[in-house]
Amino acid sequence: MNRLPVFLAVSFGLAWVVALPVWLAGGLGTPPTQVSAVLMMFTPALGVLAVWLLPGRSGGPGGSGGTRRAPFRVFARETGLTLGERPGRTLLLVLLAWLGVPLLVAVSIALSAALGLVSLDLTRFSLFQEALRAQGAPVPAGLSTMVTVQVVLAVLAGPLLNAVPALGEEWGWRGWLVPRLVAARGPVAGLILSGVVWGLWHAPLTLLGYNYARLGPWAALYFVGFCVAAGVVFGWLRLRSGSVWPAVAAHGSVNAVTGVVLLLGDAAAPPDPVVAGLTGLVGWAVLAVTGVALLRFFPVRRPGPAASPLTEPSHADP
Repeated sequence: MNRLPVFLAVSFGLAWVVALPVWLAGGLGTPPTQVSAVLMMFTPALGVLAVWLLPGRSGGPGGSGGTRRAPFRVFARETGLTLGERPGRTLLLVLLAWLGVPLLVAVSIALSAALGLVSLDLTRFSLFQEALRAQGAPVPAGLSTMVTVQVVLAVLAGPLLNAVPALGEEWGWRGWLVPRLVAARGPVAGLILSGVVWGLWHAPLTLLGYNYARLGPWAALYFVGFCVAAGVVFGWLRLRSGSVWPAVAAHGSVNAVTGVVLLLGDAAAPPDPVVAGLTGLVGWAVLAVTGVALLRFFPVRRPGPAASPLTEPSHADP
């Protein structure tokens, strides 16, 4: 049985269901937004579980046999929930993702500033002050210390704090989907296609302007560009390690660090996320160069025949 339609139907369908309160409440900025955005991140994991619940063929003696699900421990290994065949490499890649993503964010912000696309305010932190006032919070006297603490916490603790919702997405996109698309279409095409799917899945929120408020509904298409560029890097982490955890660390770090760094801008000329930072055109270029370099100098293998079709391989209970 072809599992791909089932996975996509559950992941996309539940994402729309979860985001419906945001639409009914009047759009972004309404109370349901934050809750719906977090809950949406778990829908790809539910798609993976739906795939596992489907029966799979298990050949018995003489080639006959009924239909049985794979034991979950086998399915967990195949979908990257373990540390892979080389745990040491996986843990090293987790560390690389944990600290490497903030470096990519810093490079994208610095490059944006060098190109005149963003104006940084590293003395008064005026945009940070504005964000505090918008939340009804007082602006402390030692604002620079507060900003430093916020950035350090985002870099060091962000991936850990975001690990559970990030896993909700990564188990689906990189854990289950990427190996199957790469096996069927090759590393480059498979990773790009998985990024397109990942980007379109965000449509329940991006159609409302999520991440790119000034683009309105066009944000749904625009965000696909970021997801393709980031998806190549995340997918490389998954394929290189045989585990989903490095991609979880990278995803959690992106969610933690990107927004905080943008708050280092000038309130008189706020950064435009369409062009500046990791989510803008500059960031796409930084991620694309990183992805090409990783695939060129540290190539990944195309999964073997057992995982090559877009159906689940056969398993027999022990």
